[in-house]
Amino acid sequence: MEKSKLVHILEILKSQYKNWNAPVVTMITNTTHDPFKILISTLLSLRTKDATTKKASLQLFERASTPEEILKLSTEQIEKLIYPVGFYHRKARQMIEISRMILKKYHGRVPDELDELLKLPGVGRKTANLVITLGFNKPGICVDTHVHRISNRMGIVKTKTPFETEMRLREILPVKWWIIYNDMLVSLGQTICRPRNPMCNICPVSLYCEKVGVV
Repeated sequence: MEKSKLVHILEILKSQYKNWNAPVVTMITNTTHDPFKILISTLLSLRTKDATTKKASLQLFERASTPEEILKLSTEQIEKLIYPVGFYHRKARQMIEISRMILKKYHGRVPDELDELLKLPGVGRKTANLVITLGFNKPGICVDTHVHRISNRMGIVKTKTPFETEMRLREILPVKWWIIYNDMLVSLGQTICRPRNPMCNICPVSLYCEKVGVV
């Protein structure tokens, strides 16, 4: 895709995306810029619907919103607070281990480097990039299923995996768009550009979209 066309699409999305359903982690970020809360809510959001993630995050943070407070709870207590998020048994254990590592290895502060974040249990590139961008306002490109799918559907990239999509976007996206790109495409994906039956008739960038795979 030509750079001028890509930038035009991004400008249109930027003017519209706040009218759509915002990702739950972004909603949490807007109320707190605490990297630890962003990290934990992102972990909870994996394989979980936004409404469930929001409820679980709020319930958890009412009881424990710091690594120290997390470690005062038992695994069973955390499980009850975050149920029914996907894989809640595993995530409860991961939160405890993450809290221990942050206190012991990082002196109580969430690391702001990708390589360090990836050392935390359960943290992949999507989570790490989201913490970097939303928690620390540092350049990063968070690629989840929405971003991977829509970037390919529009013809912005031609990739097979989220990792390939991230690497390609790092090459073609101007850095000023890196942080906001995830918010825009996730909002678009949750509201208009759905996996099945996308509502192209009301999409503001339909004219410029290659609609790859759309029947």
